[in-house]
Amino acid sequence: MTITTRFAPSPTGHLHIGGLRTALYNYLHAKKNGGNFFLRIEDTDTQRNSKEALEGILEALKWVGLDYDMPVVYQSQRLEVYQEYAKKLLESGQAYYCYLTKEELEIARNNNKGANHVAFSRKYRDYKGEIPKGIAPSIRIKSPLNGILNFCDGVKGNISFNAAEIDDFVILRSDGTPTYNFVVVIDDALSGITDVIRGDDHISNTPKQLVIYQSLNFKIPTFYHIPMICNSEGKKLSKRDGALSVLEYRDAGILPQALLNFLFRLGYSYGDKEIFTRDEMLTCFEACDINSKASACNFSKLYWLNAEYIKTLEHNNLQSLLNLDILKSIDSHVRDVLFNEVKIRVNNLVDFRKEIIAILCAPMPPEQDSNVLESVYYDSTLFNKLFTHDIKQSIIESLESFKDSMSTRTFEDVGHIRDFTQDYIHTKGIKPSVFMQALRLALLGRKGGIDLMACLYILGVKESTNRINTFLNFALEIK
Repeated sequence: MTITTRFAPSPTGHLHIGGLRTALYNYLHAKKNGGNFFLRIEDTDTQRNSKEALEGILEALKWVGLDYDMPVVYQSQRLEVYQEYAKKLLESGQAYYCYLTKEELEIARNNNKGANHVAFSRKYRDYKGEIPKGIAPSIRIKSPLNGILNFCDGVKGNISFNAAEIDDFVILRSDGTPTYNFVVVIDDALSGITDVIRGDDHISNTPKQLVIYQSLNFKIPTFYHIPMICNSEGKKLSKRDGALSVLEYRDAGILPQALLNFLFRLGYSYGDKEIFTRDEMLTCFEACDINSKASACNFSKLYWLNAEYIKTLEHNNLQSLLNLDILKSIDSHVRDVLFNEVKIRVNNLVDFRKEIIAILCAPMPPEQDSNVLESVYYDSTLFNKLFTHDIKQSIIESLESFKDSMSTRTFEDVGHIRDFTQDYIHTKGIKPSVFMQALRLALLGRKGGIDLMACLYILGVKESTNRINTFLNFALEIK
């Protein structure tokens, strides 16, 4: 038997990480077993559907690389199929027309609870009286009046329901539109879905779906109901916890492979191993080993994983992801030094871009206007701390001398620059900490950042001397 799974989101909102994890587990389960993974869009709720949400779902799946087999199935294009199956149930006596009005149902919900409500829903089940006039009927399925509905869940184990507590639920509304549980069963059966991996909030839907499977003599798939993703307090994730839509993580500089790795481990354990390639996920994943308890989401782990994946990126690929024009004119060897320096300092592509710009864009005096959006200015606090009255002149002279000495040299690599700088400091007898801070301020406009010797190599002799010149002119103007 070919394992066939599906991911079936509703286009009523953005795809979030819980949904993406469900898609990932379905994908892995199918592909590990040489099977099929289908995408179905459950868009029968026309009032809540959103074109933007639909496009976002498709874009998100494409971004993370969860490729589905066969064209996308849209439930809104299959209404005639659902109506035909409702008709079959009517003809076989397993469903019936119900003439309860909305007002009657509302009163029943308020007045009748539990068994009383179930009994009221069956008012027209074996009705022999006069058919009400002027009322468009819905169609209800005949649920079992007694017995047990049970199934063996791949994650939760055996789950049972008392059939007497299941009402005769509507499968086709009075306007001819089908209900959720009805279309899910028909689509899963007709698509040959063998295994359904979904959130455990769907457990309550399962007994009704079992009734439909049995009534239509469809083969019941294997169900795997996976726990929700929670925050650190065990509550449902929200934006306040840092939960974003899938595409918002992309825009925040998260790599798709890092996000999938994070979600894979958020509900699946495999010893102490934390980092998984796509192939490794496929090798070790077993649907029956999905954790049965809810997983607490720690977003710091996501950014740690992202940093690790950034470090492994091939540089041509990384440059493509960064999409910065400023990188196009840089020699590949210089670029490699630059990327290696930044890789160990950031955990997302947004900060990676910012750091690249901060390095390659020359810093300017704070009062200078610029039409460059990401302008870098000299850190005035650091400047005032370094350039005190008693040592200002000696720092300026040291930078001037260093610049002049460097301008006549050619450096093959970072090591040569390091040797040159250390020799200069030793020969001149200057205080290394003060000089290096001043040099960093001249080159980058700030404290901290990449290795200063690597910075000199990346900028090159010409750009470095220009920046030192500009900085010295600024320093001399400050009284």
